[in-house]
Amino acid sequence: MHAEVIASGSELLLGQLVDTNSAFIARTLRGIGLNLFYKTTVGDNQDRMVEVLQAAMARSDVVIITGGLGPTVDDVTRPAVARATGRELEFHPELLEQIAARFKGFGVRMTENNRRQAYVPRGAIVVENPVGTAPSFIVEHERDIVVSLPGVPSEMEYLLTRVIVPYLRKKLDLHEVILTRTLHAVSLGESRIDAAIADLQTSSNPTVGLSAHPGQTDIRIAAKAASEEEARALIAPVEAEIRERLKLYVCCADDETLEDLVMRQLAERGLTLASVEAGTRGQLAGRLANVEKSREAFLGGRVLPNLNSSAEEAAQVLRTESGATLALAAYAESIGDHKLNIAVALATPKGMQTAGRAFSGSPRLGAEWVANSALGLVWKYLME
Repeated sequence: MHAEVIASGSELLLGQLVDTNSAFIARTLRGIGLNLFYKTTVGDNQDRMVEVLQAAMARSDVVIITGGLGPTVDDVTRPAVARATGRELEFHPELLEQIAARFKGFGVRMTENNRRQAYVPRGAIVVENPVGTAPSFIVEHERDIVVSLPGVPSEMEYLLTRVIVPYLRKKLDLHEVILTRTLHAVSLGESRIDAAIADLQTSSNPTVGLSAHPGQTDIRIAAKAASEEEARALIAPVEAEIRERLKLYVCCADDETLEDLVMRQLAERGLTLASVEAGTRGQLAGRLANVEKSREAFLGGRVLPNLNSSAEEAAQVLRTESGATLALAAYAESIGDHKLNIAVALATPKGMQTAGRAFSGSPRLGAEWVANSALGLVWKYLME
């Protein structure tokens, strides 16, 4: 049994808005053990919406739609669901009264086009929206469940968590959870990580997958079980095996960031760090300064137009001038269209450590590459 999400709205296809609703729905479904296999975005066109809906119902047990429940002509979810399920739209006077009362509470006169929102497919389960003006509904059609929710994130989240989740738990007799654990690896590319743990990625429960970011690779372990405790028990040996194979390249997990870990390690050991950077928009210093432990261990960061020297020289000068135990120097330099050089140096009591590379890609990613590479260098020094 699995679900599918359809995000409705031409503004999503045009890039005017980012679809945060689908991500929230995905996390919520994970919490009740309902697999999500597909996500689709469709514009405000009734025919295309019907086409997408029919495809979704043919392959998924639960279809959750967000958006298209407003009062305007381009809000097409209601008639599209009606057509896709072979039903007529039915007027509900009590819904119109609720909408009018909502507008009256706002001190605003309801316009005639809001009447459209009081129509839902015949036989649908009406879901009142106490936090907005767009009523929602559930259509139980043959073997499928089609849930229509508002596109406004706050309204969607309210109805999903308070109404739809309890409905799905009871209707589908859901008793499992899907739990994820994400390990963050630095200073090791996705392909090398893939080669090291390829056999683990063939497992069905838990599943293991990779996601590459500039200077960091995330390793996701997901398990489905009857309880969170059982899911954690499935994840634990897989995580231990990954950490054993990748050693110090795995730095942290889940919401913990590399800068959190570095600052905590420095503070616990009574060490200090200073930084200097160029071509990075100050990302390295910004990330370090935002960590709570930075007050104890971070002596400050300099952000310059350019270093006017090698990273090694800049790091050594900074360590001498600042009196910090460790000094980081880093820069990113564009060398043409979609080409970038990065260089990082860490001056320590035991000598100099460096990292650097050239890569093809958007120069906008250079700052993140530099920050993750620099923090990864500090992490490896502390662990070694």
